[in-house]
Amino acid sequence: MSASLHTEIDRVINPLDVLEQIIAGNEWVFERRSDEEMAAEAPGKWCDYGLHFSWSSEMSAMAFTCAFDLKVPAARREKLYELLALANDRLWIGHFGIESEEGVPVFRHSVLLRGAQGASAESLEDMVDIALTECERFFPAFQFVLWGGKSPADALAAAMLDCVGEA
Repeated sequence: MSASLHTEIDRVINPLDVLEQIIAGNEWVFERRSDEEMAAEAPGKWCDYGLHFSWSSEMSAMAFTCAFDLKVPAARREKLYELLALANDRLWIGHFGIESEEGVPVFRHSVLLRGAQGASAESLEDMVDIALTECERFFPAFQFVLWGGKSPADALAAAMLDCVGEA
C-alpha cells in the first residue's frame, strides 16, 4: 500500500466514534470492544435487536449486523431461507440472512468510506434506522413461518399488508 494511501486512511474519522455518540444519545446499552468493534442493544416493538459494528481502517469499510432476538430451530430453517429470499427482493439496502452458528436471523449492511473523511452522523443514523425499520417490518413474517405454520409467500403477504384507517 502506498504512503499516500496510508495517510488518507489515517485521516478518516473512525465511524464507531460517531456511532458511539448516536447510541449513547438514544440511551441504548452498548459496549465498545475496541477501535474496530462495537456492540449495542436496541429496543424494538417485537423484540430487542443486537447491533454489531465492525470497522476496517484498511478497507475503509464498516460492516453492520442487526440480529433478531429469535432463534431458528434447524428443522425450520429451510422455510426461513425461502422467506429470506422473498424478503430480500423487497429491500433497497442491506439483506437478511441467518447467523450460521446460532441460527439467529440478521439484517446485514456494509458501508464503504474510501475517499471520504468519514461517515456523517446522518448517514450512520440512517443506516441503523433502516435496519431497525426493516427488521420490525419483516418480524411478523418470520413469526408466521416459524410458529404460525404459514408458507413463506403467505407469511410475507400477511406481514406486508398495509392497514388503512382505524378500527
